[in-house]
Formats: sequence, structure tokens, C-alpha cells
Amino acid sequence: MKHYWLVTTDHLEEGLWFRDEEDFKVGMNYVAILAHRSQIVILAFILMSNHVHFFLMGSRDEVELFINEFKRQYAKYLRHKYGVKEFLRRNCVEIKPIPLDDDAPERALAYVQMNCVAAGICAHPSQYLWGTGNLFFNPSKPVGRPLASFSKRARIRLLHSNIDTLPTDWLVSDDGYVLPQAYVDVHAVETLYRTPHRMNYFLSTSSKAKKRLETADEHLPSFKDQTILAALPDLCRSLFGKSKYTELSPDNQTELIRQIRFRFSANVNQIARVCGITYAEAARKMDSL
Repeated sequence: MKHYWLVTTDHLEEGLWFRDEEDFKVGMNYVAILAHRSQIVILAFILMSNHVHFFLMGSRDEVELFINEFKRQYAKYLRHKYGVKEFLRRNCVEIKPIPLDDDAPERALAYVQMNCVAAGICAHPSQYLWGTGNLFFNPSKPVGRPLASFSKRARIRLLHSNIDTLPTDWLVSDDGYVLPQAYVDVHAVETLYRTPHRMNYFLSTSSKAKKRLETADEHLPSFKDQTILAALPDLCRSLFGKSKYTELSPDNQTELIRQIRFRFSANVNQIARVCGITYAEAARKMDSL
């Protein structure tokens, strides 16, 4: 029997799912591929630096198969690009059924959409590329290049897959990923929300929005994880003549953390993610500053 499901992976504390924009693009395209292959309906999703959320419709078995296959495919890509093994195997997943009463589907959708806002990345989900933030009640027609215009070799490079059965009228954005309008059930979401005003009400009153308001005067990250991660090799080389955190002495690791903290206004959670260390280790080194 088909049901609504909120699918959430644990937040990684010692690394990132997506280290740069290319990683996000690959993740977006894997969502498209698996949406086409599976029987589930994608209503909303968001790819964050160290975790992902999906709001899906399908059977429990279908949803579990979808998220496990997404993790498997993306872990394979990470292993090929970065040489990391078993990286996502320990990343636990919660699959939570969402009832149809008390506006629960609308609240679950808003929870997914507002993750980027709660993280301080943007002011509204429509400003975030890596998910479905700008799909709903958007009168603009999607602009992109149809898959049919790509050669088979170009499609393989684009999708990081040799799958050859995706609809050729699906559009690819200028950034290099299949636009979610092709495979997300936008109409079903707009039917749930009924009006843009009602959708904005749920966005503004979601638990993620409340978290953002509660922490408005507290320390929130000023830079994206990917921005800091891209700057780390140069920072390590200029300060210590090394290329990465793991090559540094314990004292130099502490100094690098101090530099990250003050140069990027990073908090302990963000430092742990970009350095690939545990929260406990990052907190211990920060306490010694």
C-alpha cells in the first residue's frame, strides 16, 4: 500500500557527503536516475553537505530500496573520486511514516524544504539549488537542454552512469544536472498545499524555521562547508607546508582549527565536518585554544 514517508540520513560528524559543486550535481543526477528506475514518487528532497532528506510516496519496501540504492550509488562515486571506502555504510537512515491527518504531509514537506534556511545558507528555499526548493508555485518555465541533444558518451559523463533509458525530453540545467521538474510530482505537492500563501505559512512555521529564529542571535556558520573545504589545502600549505589536516602535527592541527574558526567564523560542528574529525576531537582542540 502506498504511503507518505519522510526519509532522513544521520548528520555526518566526521565528513561530508558533498565536498564541492560537482558532488552535488552527481547527487542530483543519481536522484533522477533512481526516480526513473523505481516505483516511488518523489515529492520533495534536499541534499545538504552532510545529510539528505526525501519526502516520498510508495511502499515501505520501495522507499527503503530507493534510499539504500542512492547511498550505494553515491558511495561508489565517492570511492572512485576520493578513495574513501565504507563511508556511507555507517550513515544510518530513518524512514518515518507520515499520516494524512493534521496537515502532517504539508509540515513534513516544509521540514525538508527549510533545511537550507535553518543552516543559514539562504533566506528562502527557492534560493537553494540542490533540491526542490524552487519547484512549487513557480510560474517560470524550466530552461535547459534536452537529454536527446547529448551524445551517448556525453550522457555517460554527465550522469556518471551508462543508463540509456531516461526520457530524452528531460531537461538538463546549465549547471549540468537533470532538472527536478522532470521527475518530481510538482502537481501533487501543489494540490496538498492548495495555494502559495498556504505553503509559505507552513514554511514559516516549520520546526526548521523556528530553529533559525531561535538561533538568530547565536553563532551560525558564515561560509558553506564546501567553501572552507576548498580553501583548506592552500591554508595548510601557506601555514605549514602540508596539503591536508591529517599530515599536520597535533599542535599544527590545533592551530589550523584556530585559523578556520577565526577566518571563517566556523563553529565546532562545521570544523569537525571539514577536517574529517569527530565532534569530540574538534571540541577538545577548540577548548585548548
